[in-house]
Amino acid sequence: MPARSRSPRRSRGPLAHRVRHALSGDRGEVTVELVIATPLLLLALLAIIQFAVWSHATHVAQTAASQALAAARVQHGTAGTGHAAGQRLLDDLAAGPLREPRLTVVRDATSVSVSVRGEATTVLPGVQLHVHAETVGEVERFVPDTGTTP
Repeated sequence: MPARSRSPRRSRGPLAHRVRHALSGDRGEVTVELVIATPLLLLALLAIIQFAVWSHATHVAQTAASQALAAARVQHGTAGTGHAAGQRLLDDLAAGPLREPRLTVVRDATSVSVSVRGEATTVLPGVQLHVHAETVGEVERFVPDTGTTP
């Protein structure tokens, strides 16, 4: 019996079909997903970092305002001593998260008002977050006890 020769088409049929199937499936889908997802994930990460920097800058401004208020409201304190104390703290802490801090201390006979304004350091291009902290307190003063005790 003569040997049957296989036709080239038949022998390559299943292999060609498998190759075509492998090439026509989801090829390249992962690359497209990464091209879309990676920038979105990086943007989300930068947004989280930007919020953290803004939050830290706000805390620094609040601390400077509290420090200035504490120094200015003492019995013989002045607006200048309060400003110096707040500015000293801003010089120490605000160099990173808080840009261009502006400290204002107003003291009258009965109260002290302190305001700190600035900008949070930018992480996301084009995003400018304002920072504002304000605190108010009464001036400490000695009041003699005029009441009679039994």
